[in-house]
Amino acid sequence: MLNFKTITIAVIALLALGIAGGWGWQNIVLLVFGYATLLAWGSYRIDSQFYMPVICSGTTKEKQIAISFDDGPDATTTKQVLDILAAEKVPAAFFCIGHKLTAEAALLQRAAAEGHIFGNHSNSHAKGFGFFHVARVREELLQVNEKLEKIIGRKVLFFRPPFGVTNPNIARAVRQTGMKAVGWNIRSLDTVAQNEEKLLASVLGALKPGAIILFHDTMPITVNILPAFIDSARNLGYQFVRLDQLINEKAYA
Repeated sequence: MLNFKTITIAVIALLALGIAGGWGWQNIVLLVFGYATLLAWGSYRIDSQFYMPVICSGTTKEKQIAISFDDGPDATTTKQVLDILAAEKVPAAFFCIGHKLTAEAALLQRAAAEGHIFGNHSNSHAKGFGFFHVARVREELLQVNEKLEKIIGRKVLFFRPPFGVTNPNIARAVRQTGMKAVGWNIRSLDTVAQNEEKLLASVLGALKPGAIILFHDTMPITVNILPAFIDSARNLGYQFVRLDQLINEKAYA
């Protein structure tokens, strides 16, 4: 399997053989460049499994899909999302940023009471999260878990890396905290979308059995298309199930 450990061992072996065999500097540079390219690819492709196991879809062949939301909670848009989900009777998973939790505790309690589940999306969601050392990543995960447990009374097990970035430090911190990394296989790109019709068509066109859809409950455009997305997906024969059911994993310890 193409992963960080096997590739690193192979590159070290090739480098040793090359140096012993009198490789020129051009070949060594080419090997190092190729290795660095693989590391970058593995970091930014959450479904690559390059550094760590990440669940990115359900295994069902039935037309079942799960909605997930990142980056909340937000006092305005998360409430609007919850109103739509309640009206449509659709369950969802919310991957929350820790520093936002305390101010919106009542909103989270409402979501929990309505049957939605929660995951950990780091405490800071800092742009440099992928460069944090293991201890800092672990501390961020534990901070979010503690805050969520105080609010909803459950210890969460699902973690979604900020920006979908993985690396050896993040992988080690996830193992140390006993969490399970959960990604997606349909990325809506709603944080950069400008046109509602194009966004809706893009997500609907990507649907497949076992899909995990990534939305953001902080985006007004997502709120605007959500009812139409739910109705259209149902018209295509899809059933909305909760993320933990789709991937057959426990959301809470």
